[in-house]
Amino acid sequence: MSSEYETVGFVGLGVMGRHMARNLVKAGVPLLVHDLNRAAVDDLVGAGARDAGSLEGIAAADIVVLMLPDTGDVDTVLFGENGLAPALRPGTALVDMSSISPVATRDFAARLAAAGVSMLDAPVSGGFQGAEQGTLSIMVGGDAATLERVRPVLSVMGKTINHIGEAGAGQVCKACNQVAVAISIQAVAESLTLARKNGVDPARVRDALLGGFAQSRALDLHGQRVLDGNYAAGFRVALQIKDLRIALETAGASNTPLPATALIRELYAMLAATGRADLDNSSLALLLHEMSGLDPAPAS
Repeated sequence: MSSEYETVGFVGLGVMGRHMARNLVKAGVPLLVHDLNRAAVDDLVGAGARDAGSLEGIAAADIVVLMLPDTGDVDTVLFGENGLAPALRPGTALVDMSSISPVATRDFAARLAAAGVSMLDAPVSGGFQGAEQGTLSIMVGGDAATLERVRPVLSVMGKTINHIGEAGAGQVCKACNQVAVAISIQAVAESLTLARKNGVDPARVRDALLGGFAQSRALDLHGQRVLDGNYAAGFRVALQIKDLRIALETAGASNTPLPATALIRELYAMLAATGRADLDNSSLALLLHEMSGLDPAPAS
């Protein structure tokens, strides 16, 4: 049976990537997959994808999607030994949905363009819930015509697709997103800790704040996590540290002061240094509770 979609190759079947790839299969996208985790590949093959077998096998696709942990991983997959870049055919569209360095992204895009491959940087926001539900926010840098070509595929994975600008602009936008998220989580953590420390019910404080100017998605979702003392990983501390590192590196390269971001990055580093790198990023509240002499969560 023919498909309305071009063939997609998907590399990176982690917490986010596995859900994103599964949504592509459900939508009828012809999908080739590759990952070092054999179980993840088998899971997608069971859902209807095809095992590419290697990065060279992925290069048979018309559109290639990467969803990898960090800048070095993208560099290795593209340009390392037995990397993907030399196998890509001119005319292939490569969409990097990882969250990585904007500076490196611009270099990658230029090197691929010299070989006739158009690269978009298209990092996402929305967490694993957004990946699972196909409601991610996608921030795109690169060629507008290439975006229109791949938009049907992106639309399966995301609800909101914004073209931010030229190569690297999507990654800058993601860095901005992570700065705003981290500061918002810190604000929620401080507010609810202040309430508890002064003998006031933080649940009532949260309800009141949700009805006023302090209302935010962080207060709604992360605030509830804090009230429940539920810090099981959604978006892990380790990844938050990585994203804030990228934001601070980007800020340094452009001489942009980010004092609050630098402080919050250090607070996350304290969590990681005490063995809690795999907790949810809302666990800033856990750290503040401890520093304030409070139990991790109110008694139920």
